[in-house]
Amino acid sequence: MLSTVAVLLHGKRVSLFEFGVVNEVFGLDRTEDGVPSFDFRICSPEPGVPLSIGNGAQVVPPYGLDACLNADLVAIPGGSTDDDFAPEVLDTLRQVVANGGRILTVCSGAFAAAAAGLLDGRRCTTHWRYGRKLQEDYPKAEVDIDVLFVDDGPITTSAGTAAGIDASLHLVREAWGPDVANKIARRMVVSPHRDGGQRQYVEAPVPACDSDGFGAMLAWLIENLDQDIAVDDLAKRMHMSPRTFARRFADEVGVSPHRWLTEQRVLHARRLLESTQLSVEDIAGRVGFGSATLLRHHFQGAVGVSPSSYRRRFAAVASA
Repeated sequence: MLSTVAVLLHGKRVSLFEFGVVNEVFGLDRTEDGVPSFDFRICSPEPGVPLSIGNGAQVVPPYGLDACLNADLVAIPGGSTDDDFAPEVLDTLRQVVANGGRILTVCSGAFAAAAAGLLDGRRCTTHWRYGRKLQEDYPKAEVDIDVLFVDDGPITTSAGTAAGIDASLHLVREAWGPDVANKIARRMVVSPHRDGGQRQYVEAPVPACDSDGFGAMLAWLIENLDQDIAVDDLAKRMHMSPRTFARRFADEVGVSPHRWLTEQRVLHARRLLESTQLSVEDIAGRVGFGSATLLRHHFQGAVGVSPSSYRRRFAAVASA
């Protein structure tokens, strides 16, 4: 059962929003709504010492690390991505798991769990900006930045910032059932469960290529995505055989010509969904997919949500 929750604050600065997410789900008294009361503890290696939460504000944890040891769940908000974690913090995390407790990380909080060895051999996630660094720093971890959170045994890792809400509600749902999780979500005015993953939030940069010849071709392709483009025709433009072209393209760009075209068509569709009121069928034609069905298929596979869901989520933001 999930009844005692500790949030472990460490380092020189605490991410206010990510700490607030955990506090909002587990730290507020919602018993009048039929939500169980959690024994919520704010802990740090130096209890009573103020920690910065930015802009001159501070939080003062009243509990020490020992208060984490018998908690059902220990949450780690985002903080440092450097390998400078205090040994006593890492020892505490290991002991929590050894005692049968669970660990929840929010955003870059995954780095502390990884430094403690708790992500070795486990699938995990973090904010998409930090995914590559987490994988490089801790190669034994199996980092997946396409998802909002990962539940792997006693360790639950979540993506950037608000994904901590999704992971926290998931843990409540798992321990207390959907009714309790839905009540908390309703009070927070958030969805009890979001569809899709981080892919819909990842910035998609305009592609670059070092080769002048390929660079000019890529620029031409971006301007002509609506056309029916065959790899053989591209090979002719570059005065190469199809096989040589495909090999050179992969060497220069990093993916196959077909995959690159699909990715760019999806990227262009994202921009049109954000910035226009064109129908999905019209957008499919403009980006070269030919039909709304084909656009939906590739868009769902690349972004993780349907074109309509993506537009509802991002069109208002783009026009604000």
